[in-house]
Amino acid sequence: MTTTMISSFFNSNHINSKALNCVLWNAPKISSPPPNLFSSTKRRRLQQIRKKKALDQATGGDMVSTLISSTAVDQKTTLPVELTALVTVRKSLKLSIQGMMLHWFGNHDHFTRHEEKEQCLVLQLVSTETEAESMKPKLSNEAILDWSKDLNLNLILGAEKSSYEVKFEVDPKFGMPGAITVSNKYEEELYLDSINIEGVVHIACNSWIQPDKDSSEKRIFFSTKAYLRDETPAGLKELREMELRQLRGDGTGLRLPSDRIYDYDTYNDIGNPDAGIEYIRSTLGGNYTHPHPRRCRTGRPPTNTDDNMESPENEYKRIYVPRDEEFEEAKQGALDVGKLKGILRHIIPTLTIIASRDSNVFKGYADINFLYSTDMSLPKILNKVQEFLKFDPPKLISGIKSCCLTDEEFGRQAIAGTNPMSIQRLTVFPPVSKLDPSIYGPQESALKEEHIIGHLNGMSIQQALEENKLFVLDYHDIFLPYLDQINALDDRRAYGTRTILFLTSLGTLKPVSIELSFPPTNSDSPSKQVLTPPVDATTNWLWQIGKAHVSSNDACAHQLIHHWLRTHACMEPLIIAAHRQLSVMHPIYKLLNPHMRYTLKINALARQFLINAGGVIESNFTAGKYCMEMSCAAYRDWWRFDLESLPADLLRRGMAVPDSTQVHGIRLVIEDYPYATDGLLIWSAIETLVRTYVNYYYPDASAVNFDTELQAWYSESINLGHADLRHASWWPKLSTPDDLTSILTTIIWLTSAQHAALNNGQYPYGGYVPTRSPHMRRLLPEEHDPEYTTFMQDPQKYFLSSFPSLLEATKYMAAIDIISAHSPDEEYIGDRKDLSTWSADTVIIEAFYRFSMEMRRIEKEIERRNTDSNLRNRCGAGVSPYELLMPSSEPGVTCRGVPNSISI
Repeated sequence: MTTTMISSFFNSNHINSKALNCVLWNAPKISSPPPNLFSSTKRRRLQQIRKKKALDQATGGDMVSTLISSTAVDQKTTLPVELTALVTVRKSLKLSIQGMMLHWFGNHDHFTRHEEKEQCLVLQLVSTETEAESMKPKLSNEAILDWSKDLNLNLILGAEKSSYEVKFEVDPKFGMPGAITVSNKYEEELYLDSINIEGVVHIACNSWIQPDKDSSEKRIFFSTKAYLRDETPAGLKELREMELRQLRGDGTGLRLPSDRIYDYDTYNDIGNPDAGIEYIRSTLGGNYTHPHPRRCRTGRPPTNTDDNMESPENEYKRIYVPRDEEFEEAKQGALDVGKLKGILRHIIPTLTIIASRDSNVFKGYADINFLYSTDMSLPKILNKVQEFLKFDPPKLISGIKSCCLTDEEFGRQAIAGTNPMSIQRLTVFPPVSKLDPSIYGPQESALKEEHIIGHLNGMSIQQALEENKLFVLDYHDIFLPYLDQINALDDRRAYGTRTILFLTSLGTLKPVSIELSFPPTNSDSPSKQVLTPPVDATTNWLWQIGKAHVSSNDACAHQLIHHWLRTHACMEPLIIAAHRQLSVMHPIYKLLNPHMRYTLKINALARQFLINAGGVIESNFTAGKYCMEMSCAAYRDWWRFDLESLPADLLRRGMAVPDSTQVHGIRLVIEDYPYATDGLLIWSAIETLVRTYVNYYYPDASAVNFDTELQAWYSESINLGHADLRHASWWPKLSTPDDLTSILTTIIWLTSAQHAALNNGQYPYGGYVPTRSPHMRRLLPEEHDPEYTTFMQDPQKYFLSSFPSLLEATKYMAAIDIISAHSPDEEYIGDRKDLSTWSADTVIIEAFYRFSMEMRRIEKEIERRNTDSNLRNRCGAGVSPYELLMPSSEPGVTCRGVPNSISI
């Protein structure tokens, strides 16, 4: 939003100074149009228009319409009226460098050829009104933007956006500009940032404009005003439908990088049968065994060996996403730097192993701490690159001097770590499995009263249950169906774990027992064993190994279910449907737009590098090649959209109980539950904003029911995007404004705060591998095993050899360091760059202002909580503050910040 726009907006709408702060807070710094852009006559005319009381609630477009008609009256003419617009563009960095070389080395033939081919941008205004006879939209003349004659160095160098003046001629009865069409006659794509008409109509484009494939191809950009479908001005109806048809495509053909087509497909591209039998993976989605949300269709050809499988993209080729979903260059640059760091950080450990001809295992704490050392004894010539060779000590555990988490820190991370979403209140003791006993054995747990009774501070088990003092991390049913396959893999050893935790009088959690389970066998060995807090040196080491297995289960469930499935995968279909069924003019599209940024691209990269066969996830996490099958099982048997809101999730896990006296309608059973207490602040703020927004556009149920675009979006999200679960009875209805408020609040929560809580702490909490190992390589030693002697002689060596190897650890650390980092162009919750959309809607502007101010208040409240010594799960000696839901952040790995979208 330019300074001119802000001035005109507030002069015409009587917004107070507080609202101005809302617009300016975190607003992008865009220079205002040059003072001489608009003629003095036009400036005087605009000032007169703003003073008219009848235009107090007018949009910028209304003001331009009045300007056109009044100018014609003043000039006593029916000749066309001239409008001036400021067009802001930039080139890609690659093309800018090319242009710079051509400019500096005198090769102007490049630009001469452009002129010979009449290369330029062609722009045309579209009125909200139609011609009386033809009923076609009223159009301006075609305005030409050709900067080749100017050789604008800003554009050539690509350092900044560059602005150009263009002139439109319109009929005196043209009416209000409602849209603009753009054709790119250049040979390369160009980034169109915005178009500002007469300083009052601002069209935010923020898109790459592809070269025309034919003379008739045009890109449509609508004015910033939001319209429900039935309220679309007559002049824009045809363009609205045309734009949606372009985005849907016809479901056929290969996709080109320049395409803007959104469509669905199964996950049939994560395997690579042509690379060998070990890389064959089942299609995810479209069958009961492996149901999965749909992804964005790429239209790649099938593999040579399986017509149902798409051929995977190699790492050097860009996987298709619609062109508008691609990363900006700042984002891509930050990602590339992260990849380079990851490669370089792998060099020293590799060279160390080669030089010493030693085994690829951690032999002591020194081997681990060396990875973070600033003293690598490098030659002086390499000192400059030392920061690229070492890992930063993980912020939240930099004070740990051993490889073992204390029981207190182990319990704290269950409610204030990177996975605060697995813990449940225990309602029945012993816990009971839900698996089929005919396949997986007795449902009863091996846990007994004698295992925990001595650790309950004198309480009976029944009393502890009734007073909400017992909690559980239960991974038994998640892992047990896969353990035989997992333990048959090289260097993978796992249990299905259950951990009972007790809530102390200080409000902290401590583990009181760990159950480790295998599927039943025909041997005499028991399939379940129980560990309790240690009483001597031997049981201490067994207890530490047991906790490491629990952390490994937790890391896997966190990544595959809570992080990948519940945010990335399950949100993608709703985003695809929004682009296919909601016009960019639709108010719900405009509300959701910042929360959809980069998600399709990051998910495409995940299929290419993370969840693919042999990718980062399979290579590092416990389930190995069965990772995505485990995720599919959770989707089929457990995921429910109606339980994805924060209050519903807390109730589902028993971490809260209904309480109508509380602000959120629930009461937490652990008062100091940092994820939940901070999360409820953000949830409530989102809900308040969305309710105000929805009620503004949908005053009653009929408005919701008769909005065909809205209903098509929600229906397609379920029936095509989540086709495997489309018949489930639990899908929320969309019939009333309250229904819509609940659905939208849940989506915005999941794409912003929920994802931030699960993603941004991965390196800070997991970068010290022994305290949160992604997989284990050894089971607990049994007295009858040959390894038991080795364990007794050197328990520390046995413990360290249970973790991933040195090279595995550094690869994993490099990966989670990249995905925990904020890019320089990140957009955070409370920060909107499209407020001009609602320039005439004071109710909406003020709602966004209050939301932004609420994010600031929440940030201060979280800071206060982190210094409250009564809150021992986030404050105390050696206790890390909980900042994952702090709304703002600087770039990099900060363990804080809530981006608007799933952008990494």
